Amino acid sequence: MEVRKEPGGVIRHSVGREDMILINRLSRAELTPEQVYTFALRLCDNEIDRDWERFDEEALDILSGLFVGKSGIFDHNWSAEGQTARLYKTEVCREGGVTGAGDGGLFLKGYAYMLRNEKNAPLIEEIEAGIKKEVSIGCSVTGRSCSICGKDHCEHQGGKSYGGKLCYFTLKAPTDAYEWSFVAVPAQRKAGVMKSFIYEAGVDLKRALAAYPGCLKQLEALEKEAQLGRSYMEGLRRELVRLAGLTDETLDLKVFSRAAEKMEEDELLEMTRVYRKRMDEIYPPVPQLRPKGAASCGDEDKAFLI
Repeated sequence: MEVRKEPGGVIRHSVGREDMILINRLSRAELTPEQVYTFALRLCDNEIDRDWERFDEEALDILSGLFVGKSGIFDHNWSAEGQTARLYKTEVCREGGVTGAGDGGLFLKGYAYMLRNEKNAPLIEEIEAGIKKEVSIGCSVTGRSCSICGKDHCEHQGGKSYGGKLCYFTLKAPTDAYEWSFVAVPAQRKAGVMKSFIYEAGVDLKRALAAYPGCLKQLEALEKEAQLGRSYMEGLRRELVRLAGLTDETLDLKVFSRAAEKMEEDELLEMTRVYRKRMDEIYPPVPQLRPKGAASCGDEDKAFLI
C-alpha cells in the first residue's frame, strides 16, 4: 500500500570535525572537508498528514536509526545511477506548537553528504539556490491504529468526525527505511512521504511497485542476481564441508556446517584453500601411466599397460 505525505525541506549545513568522523565511517576512502558538501533536511514529522495519517514519537525514533546510511535519489526511482547523497546522521527534534493529535511537534532531521565533483556541481548549485529543496521518504511500517477504535483495520474513515472526535491513523513500528528522494515537482499536493505497510508476514514489493514498471523491472533483475548469489554461496559452503570431512575424520560435520552458514565469501574461500592444500598433502595425485624410460611394471601394474 502506498501513501504520500507533505515533504520536508533542505537546509544549509556546515561540515565539522564530528561530521567528518561520521562520514568517513560510511566512505571507503578517507575524505576531507574540502571534498564533501553537506546539508540538513527535514525527513518527516508527527503531524497528521493529508491522508489522515501520522508517525508517533516512537516511530520517529525507530526511523531515526533506520535512515542512517540510506541513499538520496530522484523521484523515488530505485537506480544506482540516481544516487546523489547519503545520510550520515539523524536526530528527532522538537518544535513549537501542538499537532492535530494533541502532541508536541516533532520532526526527523537528517544530515547528508555528497562529493564535491563535476558531476554533482549542478545539483549543489540548485540546492544552494533553493531550487532543489523538497524531499520525501520511502519506508515500511507493520501497521497502524485508528484514533477512534485503536484497530488496524476498521470501518472508520480518516478525516471524518465520530462523536466529535477526528479520525486519523497512527503509523506503527517501522521495519525498514528504503530511501529519501528529491521530488521532481515539490509544489504538487501528492509529492511527499511514501510509506508501504506490512499487514501480513512480509512486504509484497511487486504489488506495491505494480504502478511503476521501471522499478518493478529493476526489482525482478535484483531478485535474479540475488538468487545467483545465493547459489554461489551455497556451492562454496558445500565444497568447504566436503573437503573438511575428507581431511579430518574427527570433525563433527553438523557443527561445522552450521559454522559455515555464518561465514562470508572471503572466509569460505580462505578455509577452502586451507583444506584443499591439506587434501593434496594427504592424498597426493599418483599418475596411472609411467613416464618414458621408467622401470618396467610389476604384475600389480599390468592392468594399465597399453
